Amino acid sequence: MEQKAAARRGWGEALGPYFEREPLGALLLGLSSGFPLAMLLATMTSRLSDSGIDKKTVTAFTLVVLFYNIKFLWAPLVDRLNIPLLTRAVGQRRAWLFVIAALVALAMLWLASIDPVADLGMLAVAALTVAFLGATFDIIIDAFRIDHLKPEQLGAGSGMANYGYRLGSAGAGALALVVAERAGWNAGYAAATIFAVPAVVAGLLLGEPARRTAALAAEPVMAFGERMRTAFIAPLADFLTRANAWLVLLFIIVHKLGDTMANLSLRLLLADLGFSKDAIAFYDVTLGLVAFLLGIFVGGLVYARLGMMRAVMLGLILMAVSNLGFAWLTLMGPSNFALALTVGFENFSSGVGGVGIVAYLSWLCNLRFTATQFALLSAMASILGRFVSGTSAGALIEQMGFFNFYVLTTLLALPGVLLFAILMRRERPEPPAAQVSPQVSP
Repeated sequence: MEQKAAARRGWGEALGPYFEREPLGALLLGLSSGFPLAMLLATMTSRLSDSGIDKKTVTAFTLVVLFYNIKFLWAPLVDRLNIPLLTRAVGQRRAWLFVIAALVALAMLWLASIDPVADLGMLAVAALTVAFLGATFDIIIDAFRIDHLKPEQLGAGSGMANYGYRLGSAGAGALALVVAERAGWNAGYAAATIFAVPAVVAGLLLGEPARRTAALAAEPVMAFGERMRTAFIAPLADFLTRANAWLVLLFIIVHKLGDTMANLSLRLLLADLGFSKDAIAFYDVTLGLVAFLLGIFVGGLVYARLGMMRAVMLGLILMAVSNLGFAWLTLMGPSNFALALTVGFENFSSGVGGVGIVAYLSWLCNLRFTATQFALLSAMASILGRFVSGTSAGALIEQMGFFNFYVLTTLLALPGVLLFAILMRRERPEPPAAQVSPQVSP
């Protein structure tokens, strides 16, 4: 009996932080953060392929999400600028959150209304608009979450944000596919705009972050020009003057190259193999989500046992190996079993790796510049893979075939593994696991 009671207390202590108001708010924010990117990548690939657009044009469309990779350029504006009238009414952070949520939904409805065959150019403009607003949505969501989480809630809040992000991206993608199968792509995209609502609910639930309001009130009065100069320059200067800064930045830029190229081209492979939208929705989206969530849980256990740096290394190796699964799928053909195994392992590997990698990126941020530095680091993490995918992936697939292409993506993951092995020897001692990882009971 005592052992059972102790076990219940252990699970209660482990799970309790996830049900506090701020981590629940982080879950809602993550639900909204995940949906614009999902609609621009995998779902857009399926939509364009369905319309008979050639592979080079389809992969070129992934370039629109490069806005996510340069979002740090205007992140300081989101940090500092007020929205007239609304800021006075609801606060600076919530004003940005509410306005951008509404604009993202409206832009998505515009994107839904355009026929790719009749007006591909206008579709590109709409996609660029959604990408810019979605990246701005990410900036304010990350800042709002970080401002609200107390230091002791960082682990649980980050874990809930990751869960929310994946649920939002998977849910929006699945909803769009299922609705599109029955009512067309216009209706599918329109239905997915419901995922902008959870962020608004989080804003109403959490209110304006009091700690940030107090910190801004304590700042010395500065002229607008001086305030903008400090906002833009100080975060970057702080990061680049650290030991190993350039090596860290190089690792962040290259470590997801192979993984990003493989994932951005997956829907092309599934379309070529002849999988139906319903099969893609179930195996790639639903089953993939379950595998990813399981991977996050296992990643938390691995992090607690191995520590941050070794957990990152294990995740990098797993994500590289998972690309070989796509090569195997090309040999198996339209087999649901092969698709389930391939997608399951890839998503499980991403979940395991994501725990350590997100913790590492969080650890690199100076708390004085968290929003801008996190925007910089998260943007740099996939910029190379998205650029190469948008400019070269379609041509590489046509020249090499899918099998050789996925073998190539596996090889492209190796430089990140080697660079991190060097960083493991050079970086300062890592923090205790409880400070930055999801709170998973070992």
